[in-house]
Amino acid sequence: MSSALLTKILDDIKTAMKAHDSETLSTLRTLHSDIKNEAMKAGATPAQIADSITDAMCIDVLAKSVKQKQESIEILKKGGFMDKIPAEEAVIAIYRKYMPAEMTEEEVKALIAEIKAATGASSPKDMGKIMKELQPKVKGRFDAKKASALVQEALK
Repeated sequence: MSSALLTKILDDIKTAMKAHDSETLSTLRTLHSDIKNEAMKAGATPAQIADSITDAMCIDVLAKSVKQKQESIEILKKGGFMDKIPAEEAVIAIYRKYMPAEMTEEEVKALIAEIKAATGASSPKDMGKIMKELQPKVKGRFDAKKASALVQEALK
């Protein structure tokens, strides 16, 4: 297996099974399934799935899943289904355990300044240059919309 993160998730599935923790088990099984589906979308055959999964792929799936859950929470709030929100938040909390540490706004601003200097970006039309370099570095660690706003601010 090529992903240490996937190994950790599978180990935690076994731990949840032994502890009869059905909520964690269900959440992690869903995550494992999503990761395997992502590997198959990337062209892996069933025999190659385990070897084709990388930590980056796992983090992408985690980031996407957390974003979907956050959107679900917003929809539930608008619909007045407050009783369903804690379950969504519990899933997010489990997923966050496997994600890299969140970056602070200051760290992202410093990274933007570094990329801006390296690429020579100076005007709003250079936003693409900076975002192309920034995205892989902040993926799963900082909100993409906020990062985009910080880039726009830096290019004013």
